[in-house]
Amino acid sequence: MHISGTTTLLGLIGTPVAHSKSPAMYNHCFQKFGLDWAYLAFDVPAEQAGAAVEAIRTLHMRGANVTMPCKNAVIPYLDRLTPAAAAIQAVNTIVNEDGCLVGHNTDGCGYTQNLRRSGVEVAGKKIVLLGGGGAASAIAIQAALEGAAEISVFNLKDAFWPRVEQNLAAIAKAAPGCAITLHDLEDRAELKDAIARCDILSNATRVGMAPYEDQSNITDLTWFRPDLVVTDVVYAPPATKMLRQARQAGCKTCDGLGMLLCQGAEAFRLYSGLDMPVEEIRALLYA
Repeated sequence: MHISGTTTLLGLIGTPVAHSKSPAMYNHCFQKFGLDWAYLAFDVPAEQAGAAVEAIRTLHMRGANVTMPCKNAVIPYLDRLTPAAAAIQAVNTIVNEDGCLVGHNTDGCGYTQNLRRSGVEVAGKKIVLLGGGGAASAIAIQAALEGAAEISVFNLKDAFWPRVEQNLAAIAKAAPGCAITLHDLEDRAELKDAIARCDILSNATRVGMAPYEDQSNITDLTWFRPDLVVTDVVYAPPATKMLRQARQAGCKTCDGLGMLLCQGAEAFRLYSGLDMPVEEIRALLYA
């Protein structure tokens, strides 16, 4: 990759970031489309988030992706938030619009775009969402803003429960047209009933990833049916136990790797106005 005196810088901020595949993904796209841009990863702890945002201004960077633990920490230093980022108070993409730093959250867009690639729209749909953390919040706000009819969130009734209630209240306020409810994940009868009535079942918990690869939130395979769409945010392994179960039952499925790539594609679109070749990137980085 040629670096010149006119090369525009972008990057990833958070910690740890050394393992990230974002530099390879974005730099490949910059070369493919002939953009004089370069993307680097910067290890930034939360307490230095303000300095990192100020660097975006000072260096006239086009923008940056944000990972943990900086998704909340960058917010006070930005000029504007999109409705989705404001509702869940989490930013994973900063775009420099002529000196105005705009905070976006593309995780939810990655979810809906991944579904869209399989011919599924969330508008008018009833969704059961397992989990109430950051990924679940991003999914819920985007699905609600795109017109989902109902979102039933099932989370463990633990110390995090009040935070989930607070997040869902903010989402409901931002998207009043969507009916959003919170339920106990351990109430299996209620979960079974909700899945029987929903169109899309989405796992946004850690169940399915290491060290829980052999686990699934769904233990009764009769809960799956051929007209149910099943998704997972877990991308390692790409085919979680829940997705394998769903496929055996004839369900349409969307994996977490597709969501991961689609959220990156949305960030690339925000930076450049161009469409990332998602399947090309999947083959390049995850073959």
